[in-house]
Amino acid sequence: MTTMKGRGTGRTVRSGAIAAAVLVGLAATGTAQMPPSPVRYTEARQETIATAVVLPGTVQSRMSSVVASEVAGLVVELAAREGDRVRRGQPVAKLRRQNLELRLEESRAALKEAAARLQLAQRSLERSRELFESGVVSQQQLDDAASEAEAWQGRVAQNEAQIAQLEDDMTRAHIPAPFTGVVVAEHVDVGEWLDVGGAVVEMVATDELEVVTALPERYFHAVHVGRGAGVAREVVPGLRGEGQVSSIVPRADGQARSFPVKVLIANPEGRIADGMLARLALAAGREQPTTMVPKDAIVRGGGSPVVFVIDDDDTVRQVAVTPGVASDEWIAVEGAVAPGTRVVVRGNERLMPGQKVVPQPLEAAGP
Repeated sequence: MTTMKGRGTGRTVRSGAIAAAVLVGLAATGTAQMPPSPVRYTEARQETIATAVVLPGTVQSRMSSVVASEVAGLVVELAAREGDRVRRGQPVAKLRRQNLELRLEESRAALKEAAARLQLAQRSLERSRELFESGVVSQQQLDDAASEAEAWQGRVAQNEAQIAQLEDDMTRAHIPAPFTGVVVAEHVDVGEWLDVGGAVVEMVATDELEVVTALPERYFHAVHVGRGAGVAREVVPGLRGEGQVSSIVPRADGQARSFPVKVLIANPEGRIADGMLARLALAAGREQPTTMVPKDAIVRGGGSPVVFVIDDDDTVRQVAVTPGVASDEWIAVEGAVAPGTRVVVRGNERLMPGQKVVPQPLEAAGP
């Protein structure tokens, strides 16, 4: 019985091995039988660039503001809630304006009366001047007429200023967004009384963001404003891009001896948020020969970035790479990619390792 079980187990193992071999054979045969895929390629190049230092960072908005009211009033509408995106000048809250409208109507009526009184006083002044020249009225009477006209002129100017102030208050009762961004906090609600300077909402701008990192002292003289930086958002897998060093604060942290560095990044699609973690690759150190490939050659859909290399028999294979410093449309890579290697830049998203391709060269401007 023991021998039979052993034989049975042997048959099972051999059967499993045969099945696995058949599956591997089928997979290999399937790849080999796939029709060659047309692709465009560019040769990897060797360039002399500075090495990169990789640092962790935090995404911050370039503009953050607690929007305050310039006038006092009762909140009748909160036009922007948390998470809402608003344009510059768009109201975020509206205050009751009926009292302002009534005062404005009163001031306009007073202006109308003052203008009529001024017109009458100016005619009286003209008659007084004529009579004074004829000796009918005294100097005192002429001065009184001039003073009356001047007083009504001042009343007209006062009413005009009151009207301008009320019209401005009417406009400011619809509290506008100071810039285009997203509301991240509400500080008031409908029905509340808002004093002058009272907080309404808090906003952050998201179109342009900065990644802030701490630069070690030994790299302070190697990193410069205006140089490119590679940015990878750690909380958004596969989301990478380029930025530019916008500022280096020349004041070191007292304990870590590091300097704040800010890298400006674009966020047109709004996929990056204030407070996200990021990883920066800053150009630093001495220049040295580096292998570079077009940015389109890097496939980031999987776990690690790869490029597809075309071998002499026109089959492709995956090569894992570590992206580094970018320069225009090219990017430095570390991995088994030598200068002169053909790397696929068009059609690489649908390729499988070992697949035959029909390669066509694609000229690309140098980095």
